[in-house]
Amino acid sequence: MEILETYIKQIGRYPLLNAEQEKKLSEQIEKGSAQAVNQLVNSNLRLVISIARKFLCTSKNSIMDLIQEGNLGLMAAASKYHYSFNTRFSTYAYSWILQYMLRYVYNKTSMIALPHRKEELLRKIVAAKNEYKQNLNRELSVPELAEICGTTPEEIESVLSYSYTITSIDIEASEDGNVTIGDLIVDNSYNPEIEYLRVHEKNQIKKMVDSLPEFERKVIYGRYNFKNDLHVPTLRELSADLGVSAETVRQMELRAIKKMKKYADSLNEFSFA
Repeated sequence: MEILETYIKQIGRYPLLNAEQEKKLSEQIEKGSAQAVNQLVNSNLRLVISIARKFLCTSKNSIMDLIQEGNLGLMAAASKYHYSFNTRFSTYAYSWILQYMLRYVYNKTSMIALPHRKEELLRKIVAAKNEYKQNLNRELSVPELAEICGTTPEEIESVLSYSYTITSIDIEASEDGNVTIGDLIVDNSYNPEIEYLRVHEKNQIKKMVDSLPEFERKVIYGRYNFKNDLHVPTLRELSADLGVSAETVRQMELRAIKKMKKYADSLNEFSFA
């Protein structure tokens, strides 16, 4: 993919930014500096490529179309980013870039009415590609795909002629991977700013819990099911696990909640809802 390789070389001349540089650019953007917006965007063009590569692009030029759309999302994020968000720009921009790409893919594929049988075959192809990519770290050939899916190479090529499909619902919707596309499928009103706030809030809560002493942290993790376990332990079960009384566990929980509230109050200055 000569076009992509050339593009990667071109953007390689833009240096990555540290947190302090991002803050200074954000301050300049707040004052209306178009040059600062351009610098912030150019220094994060690599992020767009990394997200675009999470999609299965079956034609040589399609990934460049996707990157171009992602760059529009990056520019939108740069114009809205503010240093008071207390997070790196790439974390904030991730959802914006992905949203623009998903919208483009949806509009592109919605113009093509796939027969049900071909849609099912496309799902099988994507599943097979994902499995082999993860387990063997290689791409499957068309004949191999045909054998796995129980069809002909010609049929595989016919289905792959459609430009885009998402490689997996496990594509991260946030840079840290806390939320995936699969988490958002039922929500047609997905919005990058709302998603950023959701992920940001989740991260802050985790920071609060992780700042607690060991026993209090275990109590909170258990009582509020932070690990999404099928079984949520009772006070009695937690007390047996920690070797203390149920009343002591209850007191630990109350102390931990008070500490977390105090921690949350100290973060209010960074609120931007």
